[in-house]
Amino acid sequence: MHMKQSVEQAYELAKQRYAAIGVDTDKVLEQMQNFHISMHCWQADDVAGFENQGGSLTGGIQVNGNYPGKARNIDELRADILYAKSLIPGTHRLNLHEIYGDFQGKFVDRDQVDASYFQSWIQWGLENNTKLDFNSTSFSHPKSGDLSLSSPDKGVRDFWIEHSKRCRAISEEIGKAQNDPCIMNTWVHDGSKDMTVNRMLYRELLKDSLDQIFAQKYDNMKDCVESKVFGIGLESYTVGSNDFYTSYAAQNDMMITLDTGHFHPTESVADKVSSMLLFVPELMLHVSRPIRWDSDHVTIMDDPTLDLFSEIVRADALDRVHYGLDYFDGTLNRIGAYVIGTRAAQKCMLRAMLEPLATLRKYEAEDKKFERLALLEECKALPWNAVYDMFCLKNNVPVGETFLPEVQKYEREVTSKRN
Repeated sequence: MHMKQSVEQAYELAKQRYAAIGVDTDKVLEQMQNFHISMHCWQADDVAGFENQGGSLTGGIQVNGNYPGKARNIDELRADILYAKSLIPGTHRLNLHEIYGDFQGKFVDRDQVDASYFQSWIQWGLENNTKLDFNSTSFSHPKSGDLSLSSPDKGVRDFWIEHSKRCRAISEEIGKAQNDPCIMNTWVHDGSKDMTVNRMLYRELLKDSLDQIFAQKYDNMKDCVESKVFGIGLESYTVGSNDFYTSYAAQNDMMITLDTGHFHPTESVADKVSSMLLFVPELMLHVSRPIRWDSDHVTIMDDPTLDLFSEIVRADALDRVHYGLDYFDGTLNRIGAYVIGTRAAQKCMLRAMLEPLATLRKYEAEDKKFERLALLEECKALPWNAVYDMFCLKNNVPVGETFLPEVQKYEREVTSKRN
């Protein structure tokens, strides 16, 4: 049987099966078209960027592996991202770090960067129906050290304040050009390898730096702040902890970024959604797969990610949450890593949208605990995959595992030829 015909037949059966529990799969497919993921540029080249080729990665993060064929320049990186996008259903954004500017071989220090170095990215985004998001970059720089925005050294601190201000101005220009807010994330690695007796000092300095950075108000960009538990070499203390940024964002009515790798292994990031949305306007997600720590494995359809997306749907928060990916695995085909991770996030959202929420809420309101648990369990075995296959078919991208030979072909013809 032809693939298209088998997908359509399976979908019709799935549609009937879901209709029996009160779920409209056609409506869910429409909703999925509005589920835009901000793909992260740094998976394509192991977080190298274009500022100083060959520089070592610092700031408490690292990439494992050296799979052949990583992007070596801006043209290769853009080509890889576009090819990955061609294998993923829907329309998606691109999340840029500042070090990915179009510097054209010129050294531009981070306190001197401006929107001119991102004009070609803006044009690329417009030409390829790809809206852009942004990040300041505090790592992999001679002034990075253990402390950046919280450094007691005024020269160092002022350098990173100026960098962050300029990144916000760049984000404003991006948002204006694409007629859609550019979301800029502020994350710094600041911390201490061993015990510190100056916890309060560093947090006071970080708060003061952020106050200066965010003093300028913009109309075409949105700010978010991101916490972390620890970094490699900075295990004992993180200045920008979850408590710090939750308090800061709530006080300043700002968006919080929840990176699924930036919490203790036993914490539920899903449980944070309803708590935070009562006090902050919006959330940004960085979806990763932490294994024992913030190891940035490729996102898969695992229980924590399913729980996270289910909670967003259950909280009626689809219009208050933004979605990005954040992993960097150099041990496998990098284009394949994009496709696996983005499609996995989509599958988690699809399954969340296919939940018979009205019936489940009715059971809960009537204290029907058996019925609620039984239906939740049965939903796990419903034919959601037939709905996802139809989503792929409608978007003219490979269905199921048929994207594998496409990735392999690109490797044979393109990435394997890179030295």
